[in-house]
Amino acid sequence: MSRPLIGRTVRRLRLEKDLTQQALAARLGVSASYLNLIEHDQRAVTASLLLKLGSTLQVDLAALSGAAEQQMESGLREVLSDPLLGLDEVPEAEMQTLAGSAPAAARAMLALYRAWRVAREDSNGIALPSGRRILLPTEETRDFFQDRANHFATLETVAEAIGIQLAVAPSELNHAIAERLRRTHALRVRVGPLGGSLRRYDPEARLLELSETLPRESRGFQMAFQLMLLEARDAVEAVIAPANPSSPEAAALMRVGLLNYAAGALLMPYTPFLAAARALRHEVDALAARFGTSFEQAAHRLSTLQREGARGVPFFFLRVDPAGNVDKRFSAAGFPFSRFGGSCPRWLPHTAFATPDVLRVQLAELPDGAAFLCFARTVSGPAARWGEPAPVRVVAMGCEIARAAELVYADGLDLQRSRVGIGLSCRLCERADCRSRAFPPLEHRLAIDPNEESAAPWRFDTIRRES
Repeated sequence: MSRPLIGRTVRRLRLEKDLTQQALAARLGVSASYLNLIEHDQRAVTASLLLKLGSTLQVDLAALSGAAEQQMESGLREVLSDPLLGLDEVPEAEMQTLAGSAPAAARAMLALYRAWRVAREDSNGIALPSGRRILLPTEETRDFFQDRANHFATLETVAEAIGIQLAVAPSELNHAIAERLRRTHALRVRVGPLGGSLRRYDPEARLLELSETLPRESRGFQMAFQLMLLEARDAVEAVIAPANPSSPEAAALMRVGLLNYAAGALLMPYTPFLAAARALRHEVDALAARFGTSFEQAAHRLSTLQREGARGVPFFFLRVDPAGNVDKRFSAAGFPFSRFGGSCPRWLPHTAFATPDVLRVQLAELPDGAAFLCFARTVSGPAARWGEPAPVRVVAMGCEIARAAELVYADGLDLQRSRVGIGLSCRLCERADCRSRAFPPLEHRLAIDPNEESAAPWRFDTIRRES
């Protein structure tokens, strides 16, 4: 596995604190020349120095992992490899420098590229109802959750306070929440046919209606959502305000996402859930059974356990439909999601559709040697009516291979020999022998020979082309 490049992160955090190398070195008790070597990744950082860095820069150790820089580098790699930009190959070192030393400029570049793609789609006849946007509300919301590692301490505190007041076991939470809605808010809950809706709240009638098609755990989640809508609204708005959403639609999406987060925190309290996750070695079905939730709810909750001083395993979380569209995506594990195109067809989230309701495991290795233990299974929603297919998606999670032993899904696997090579996306992947490739890589010329047909769909020169 590639060595984490902590130097770039240290330099970025130092500049954000407006500290010179000499000033930071003095606080750390090292020489300025030694700190300079660290910032250029020419010296290893000891455990004691790592703790000093966290304390001096006032960040937790997770912020020093370099995950933010790696995600940004991944986006820059996609942008700068687009042949329509007409660029020569940009050295990896330059992308690392840009992500680590000028993150604001890197973010601006990604935003401009995203705006250009939207404009290009508009010119091809795909017009947005309200005109062109520099940042789509869905993308802005994804970035909002990703930038905060999908963890919100304020909402955890609110959920814990309500949970303490309810004071019941997980198996009794649904009833306790319904009673709190009735007694505290004079709100009735009724289950019945709702047509195309799953939940409908009438503030005037003080009536919460839930669809009869929802399973028990989903009804419980919808009641928890309603309770948080009534009792955690101020806390949610306080989280949204500093983000300064660019549109009412983005703010609304953030609001719903945060209320969902708070509902999950109420149903699966942080400390008990973290303890259970460790005891059960992160077996999602077992966690769902213990807390009376669905597989997806328990999986999503696992991805939020990033409280300072009590961190769980850093996971990435992904939800994808059969067409490859991703509607949920964030990573505390540093997995480099493709931001502007499809992902690798060899990757587990796409192959899991072949075995519905069966949890599958994969050791996925990226071209740079970084490896992740991934697990995924399909989840289905209720069909609207007879004859219509039920909506099916795959929920996928994973963590770095270094944490694999903490997961029950690693049992019996050879962590070195059982790896499957995947790429970020076909257009960026340079694996020449891949039989699942959908497109040739952008930076190589095609090698077309009518006298030979390869097992791989595309053959190309191994030497990168010049623009």
